[in-house]
Amino acid sequence: MTDGLILRDGDISLRDGDRAFRLRVDEFSLAAGKTVALTGASGSGKTLLLELLGLLRAPGGGTRYRWEGQGGVDLAGLWSRGARSADLARTRGRLFGFVPQTGGLMPFLTVSENIALPQRVNGRTDAARCDALIDRLGLRDVAAIRPGALSIGQRQRTAIARALSHRPAFVIADEPTAALDSDSADTVLDLLLDVAKSEGSGVILSSHDVERLARFDIPRLRLSVRTVGNAVTSSPEAVPC
Repeated sequence: MTDGLILRDGDISLRDGDRAFRLRVDEFSLAAGKTVALTGASGSGKTLLLELLGLLRAPGGGTRYRWEGQGGVDLAGLWSRGARSADLARTRGRLFGFVPQTGGLMPFLTVSENIALPQRVNGRTDAARCDALIDRLGLRDVAAIRPGALSIGQRQRTAIARALSHRPAFVIADEPTAALDSDSADTVLDLLLDVAKSEGSGVILSSHDVERLARFDIPRLRLSVRTVGNAVTSSPEAVPC
């Protein structure tokens, strides 16, 4: 793989009192420009895996995680410098664009300011790029409006534009269509995949809507959970197309 993410021996354990949850990923890979969806029941660890892949949560010992781009970067090794290290934050911000489940927009910023925020954080302002995304995602009429006055669909489209504004290698979207009606969900997912494809960005998303994923011909990894006593272990497995 000349440019992609490769995770091997991924391992995260969480504990709440006597109960334990373990996410185990033997191997995960995604090339730039490709898309994969994580499915599985609530509580199976989909968001946890997205956080691990997006450098939002530290991996357990023995995890190997690399970005095979620009000569290769040891992503798991970045955590050895501390959760607040500048290298970790810089790599996270440059490599990934995030579409949180709730949109996660800054309420005090306008739509256009929200979209430009990742560019400002990464020190790479590009007003023309933001304008192009605003037009592509149908946000021109609300560009000067703050999120509180937007519809749910407009918020999700703004979140997608924000995730793409700094040209990330990968977009991570947590249930990007969960709060939308069927038509809006199709529109938002189609826009996310189309824009990402035209940009060459890899897309990792989570969803409960397997029928919609099948219609969009998105490869799936299902997180399978097994319980032994008070310990729950979840692992992803490929779903045949």
